[in-house]
This record gives sequence, structure tokens and C-alpha cells, in this order.
Amino acid sequence: MVPLWRSRCLGRALGRSLRALRQGNCTLARCPLSGVSGSQGLAYTNSRKLVVNSSSVFTVRYFRTTAVHRDEVVTVNTPAFAESVTEGDVRWEKAVGDTVAEDEVVCEIETDKTSVQVPAPAAGVIEALLVPDGGKVEGGTPLFKLRKTGAAPAKAKPAAAPPPPAAPEPVAAPAPPPAAAPIPTTMPPVPPVSTQPIDSKPVSAVKPAAAPAAAPPGEAVPTKGARSEHRVKMNRMRQRIAQRLKEAQNTCAMLTTFNEIDMSNIREMRAVHKDTFLKKHNLKLGFMSAFVKAAAFALQDQPVVNAVIDDTTKEIVYRDYVDISVAVATPRGLVVPVVRNVETMNFADIERAIYELGEKARKNELAIEDMDGGTFTISNGGVFGSLFGTPIINPPQSAILGMHAIFDRPVAVGGKIEVRPMMYVALTYDHRLIDGREAVTFLRKIKAAVEDPRVLLLDL
Repeated sequence: MVPLWRSRCLGRALGRSLRALRQGNCTLARCPLSGVSGSQGLAYTNSRKLVVNSSSVFTVRYFRTTAVHRDEVVTVNTPAFAESVTEGDVRWEKAVGDTVAEDEVVCEIETDKTSVQVPAPAAGVIEALLVPDGGKVEGGTPLFKLRKTGAAPAKAKPAAAPPPPAAPEPVAAPAPPPAAAPIPTTMPPVPPVSTQPIDSKPVSAVKPAAAPAAAPPGEAVPTKGARSEHRVKMNRMRQRIAQRLKEAQNTCAMLTTFNEIDMSNIREMRAVHKDTFLKKHNLKLGFMSAFVKAAAFALQDQPVVNAVIDDTTKEIVYRDYVDISVAVATPRGLVVPVVRNVETMNFADIERAIYELGEKARKNELAIEDMDGGTFTISNGGVFGSLFGTPIINPPQSAILGMHAIFDRPVAVGGKIEVRPMMYVALTYDHRLIDGREAVTFLRKIKAAVEDPRVLLLDL
């Protein structure tokens, strides 16, 4: 049995040996164990065994850690595009020398259909920009070099509070006000009027006031009524929109038919059920869901409006599904995200899909997949106060519905003149495929479903 003092000495010796190994750089370290006669400690940095004497062998486990590689420079490439997109233009958000955090947007790549954000893969400093601002890139093209720092950029410290103002010096008491003058009892004398004529000058002799100081050199001086102009490069999305609209005019035989809708019933339904709808679905009940559902109902009744001409094979393609594109105006241009399989949705599903797509559009997060496809388009110019308009077909579709603002107008109802909330609607269609009978019937179907939503329930 080992005495207590001997075991304590042995523990202290082992501790000193291990500390010496951690601090030293040699591959072999030998040190005698104090307090233990006839003992010798052997330790190897690449071994796990520590020999104390000839009869006792202790196994020691230790781990070696390495510091994280810092100041590593990585090259960030252009992400892969969708199949229908081949290239895009770069717009830089950061410059060389800027510090970025992980996942912070460094640049945006603007394509024909949407913008793709390129984030930083790690926290670091921008070393070099490999593509100029506005340059064209393809998938996999090197964009910039990033030097990793291994930590997020430090936030700016708040400015130190200003020192408290010094105590004001004591001010001598003000002198007492002088005694009030006596109130006069007689009127002051009237000054004499001069008998000489007053000098007069013609208006032309009056000199203008001194001109203001001239602006320093190098600064543009705005002049009133200046006829200046400046040029701004069209972004890719605007170029693509212009190209597609012109293609639609050159390809389709576009014709527009009009009608008007009495919004009294749908307004009353919305006013009665909007609070309950919001409480149950956590969504606001709008007019778009009624028009989208009515359009899906009419497209199933008139499938030729949901069809398209395949110019390559000279065939008519009839779609058995209804995917409705909803036009959304954004600062970058007009985008048309698609609500898919509308024929299977109710009002709540449509409102939820429109809300989610609208949020994506406002945050510039729409993907190519969100705008790909679509068999019919609805454009609501009424949100901007438009009274009347003729929309342009969104190719390769065959028709588009234009909604407009709601205004109170006098209309004849049952032989009487009444003021009703009315909306003009317009249907532009490709006359190569759709005849006037189908177009007018389709628009009247939408009118009937919106004016009386019970038509949808009864499938009339």
C-alpha cells in the first residue's frame, strides 16, 4: 500500500511533467520525479504512455488543436442560372476594401427575368472585384476575391457622451431700471413740410441690387429654365419587357372587348365577412381573389381562351390546368408571378398565394420558377386609378384581362337611375385563335361571377 505522502508527490510530478511537455518544443523530455526515490519519468510528445518506474506504466490521453486558418483569400463565382437565362449584368453593392459579414449581399446580377443576389460566403474584406460594374457574366464566372477574417465586422461604437457643460460663472445682479419718465401732457410739435419738390428718378435709372456671390469653381450652378438632359442605361429586365411587348404586337392579332361590372354585391360581401375572414385565415379579403376565381371559372367554360398556338408545329395546345399570372409593378419593372392550379383553390388559398408572391416581389426575392409558365394574365391598373385601358397580351399566352378603378356612376337598374360602384374591364385576345363570340362570352362569364358569387357555387 502506497503511503499518502508518496501518492501526493507522484501526482505533483506527473503534473509538472505534462506542463513541461506542453510548453516545450522538443520531441523528447526527461525529468526526474522529486519525492520518489529511484524513479524516472519518461514522456514522448507523440506517445500516449508515461513511464514512472519499472513496475508502473500510466496511459495519458491528450489532444492537439490547431488555430483556424485566417487571412485565406477565396474567389466567389457567379451562381448557376436557370435554364432559360444565360447571362446577366453585375451591379456592385460593395467596393474594394469594404468589410462584409457572412451572407451580406455583395452584388446583384440582373437577368432578363429577375435579379440574383450574391452573398459573401464568410466574414471578411473585399480584396478585388473581378468584373466591372455593369459587366456581363455567365454562370460560374469569377466575381470577386474575399479575404476571410474569421469574425464578423465589429460594429461601430456609439459616440462618447459629450462632457457636461461647465458651471456658469456667477453674474452680477443687474442694475435697477431707471425711473420712468413723466407722461407728457401736450402733443409734440408737427415737423414743418418742405416746400421744395421731391427728387424723382425714372425706373430705368434704378440700379439692381448686388448679385449674390458666385459659386466656387467646379460646382454646377442650377439655372432656372435649364433644358438639360441625362441618359440612364436600360436594365436587362426593362429591355426584356420592351422586347416581349413588341414581339406580342408583331405576332398576335390583338383585339380588345370591353364590359362593365357592378361591384355592389362583392363590396357588400367583403364588408360583411372581412373581419371573420381575417380572424380565421389571417389574411385580408380583397377583390383580386374574386376576379382570379371568376377567371378560372370562365377559362374552364371557354377552354380556347386558355389555349395557345404553337407556331413551330402549327398546332393549338389546350391546357387542362389554369395557371394565372398576376401582374405586379416593382421599381425594376413589371413582373408577372404565377398562381398555379387556380381551379382547385378557394378564395383563401388565392389570397394567400397572391400575398406571398407580392411579398417576394417587393423584397426582390422572386425566382425564375415563380414567373415561369402561366396560361392567362390579370393586370389591375385600378390600383393606380386607371379608368380605362387596353392591356397587351403576355406571350406566349392568348389573352389578358385588364381591371380598372371603381367609381360611382349613374346606371339604369330596373328602369330607374341609381348610383352604383362600377368597374370597366377589358379583355385583349389573340384573334388568330379566339373568335369574338368566345371572347365576349368569356368576359360576360367573369362579369356574372363577380357581380353574383353564387354563380360559382351553383356552377351556372
